[in-house]
Amino acid sequence: MIENEIVELTKLIIEQATRVENMLELAISGLLQNDEALLKRVSQLEDELNQHEMELDEKCIGVIALYQPEAGNLRTVLMIMNMNSDLERMGDLAENIMESAHYLIRRPSIKRLINIPNMAEEVKKMIHNSITAFIDGDTKLAWQVCRNDDVVDDLQEHIYRVLVTYMLEDPTTIKRCMKLNAIASNLERMADLSTNIAEETIFMVDGVVIKHHATQD
Repeated sequence: MIENEIVELTKLIIEQATRVENMLELAISGLLQNDEALLKRVSQLEDELNQHEMELDEKCIGVIALYQPEAGNLRTVLMIMNMNSDLERMGDLAENIMESAHYLIRRPSIKRLINIPNMAEEVKKMIHNSITAFIDGDTKLAWQVCRNDDVVDDLQEHIYRVLVTYMLEDPTTIKRCMKLNAIASNLERMADLSTNIAEETIFMVDGVVIKHHATQD
């Protein structure tokens, strides 16, 4: 039955989201702890994520071809395919963060990192909550994910302003500051992708089309 197939697809997309969350956690922990072993694990998970992305896409196509689903079931399968693509892109961004972290841990730190870990924690919650909102059809949670995107944007802007100050005061910090800013930018893009999932959930459940930064009436 197609319902059983959708349950299996949902289980697989949860596993993909968990891999992305773990990649982000490892990348930030590796940065904070100067731990190359943690950073290396990010690349290993990226390989797993890419492999499972292809397998999940094939399963989705197979379900469509075999069952020719309509209405709600078709929308669910297509959304899982879109989420799968978004999560793969998040994995690429997490690997970008890992590469910046790898550069930074081999050099003297510029400052104590507070806002980047806070930003990463917000993004992890957004990833988790966007998937949960989809699974539960919880538009209230999906709207919260959209609102949290503003929190991440504000943190990114604050990080950028602080780094500009450091670069102006000490030009020798420029490359390290640029790597930190790249981490913040990749986190912001991960938040945007999580928001995409939340917006699609809102559309799937309520038929409402929204854009980033929309507010719920």
